[in-house]
Amino acid sequence: MSVCYAMPPVRGRLTHGAPLAPLVWFKSGGAAEWLFEPADVADLEAFLYALDPAVPVMGLGLGSNMIVRDGGVPGVVVRLGKAFAKVERLDDTALKCAGGAPGILVTSTARDAGIGGLEFMRSIPGTVGGFVRMNGGAYGREVKDVLVEAEVVLRSGDRKTLALGDLGYTYRHSALPEGGIVVSATFRGHPEEPAVVQAEMDRIAAAREESQPLRSKTGGSTFKNPEGYKAWQLVDHAGCRGLRRGDAQVSEKHCNFLLNLGDATSADIEGLGEDVRERVKADSGVTLEWEIQRVGVAK
Repeated sequence: MSVCYAMPPVRGRLTHGAPLAPLVWFKSGGAAEWLFEPADVADLEAFLYALDPAVPVMGLGLGSNMIVRDGGVPGVVVRLGKAFAKVERLDDTALKCAGGAPGILVTSTARDAGIGGLEFMRSIPGTVGGFVRMNGGAYGREVKDVLVEAEVVLRSGDRKTLALGDLGYTYRHSALPEGGIVVSATFRGHPEEPAVVQAEMDRIAAAREESQPLRSKTGGSTFKNPEGYKAWQLVDHAGCRGLRRGDAQVSEKHCNFLLNLGDATSADIEGLGEDVRERVKADSGVTLEWEIQRVGVAK
């Protein structure tokens, strides 16, 4: 990837040619042309305002639901660090969470504050920014069920507060503007005893442990559940459990998960996903849609 534009000055960290494989769960893929880790919201606003509008911008959270292609990601990848990992209680039922806060921090803070209804975020391996962008959900609940509003720094550098209705939520999708970075979100639950919240978090954690390959190089749920179906059942019925392409494999434990068994390239992983989609289409007539984000360019 060639550099043909100047980068604005920053107070945070701006790295050229930063490898992204260590930052994503699959541990594969190329580099970011530029990786920007802003010092705070003002740093992010000033950078995006001054950045050439032609330069693409993408947010990166924990990298848990993403394939970074082997040719890397052109433009700027924005990663929110510790300055964006705070969670604060607003009142008896609401939390304001910075965009880089992980789900475990959100739910443990909710528990300590006696707020129920957010426990499902314990099971989503990501950050608040990703939850908001993807309408993250699990165990019968989604972000749209608890979101009050989100604060977003737009590609222009302007900061805007978007109410729930502005985000156009559908299943694992939002209308968040392209290049916008979620810097905070307010979630509302209901009053609940901390012990009850903890018990529900424990139940969810146990269910995940039993059914998902948690200690593997994976990307979480690969395909969206089609209307009236479970994606894993379609994959299983098509004979794809354990299917491989190089070091990429369909998990035998939960066949809506793809695994990097060792040295799989992102092309191996994405190609395996396409193999699965073809087999499912031939077997059931259903076209699976990717849930995992696939970003960057092929090598």
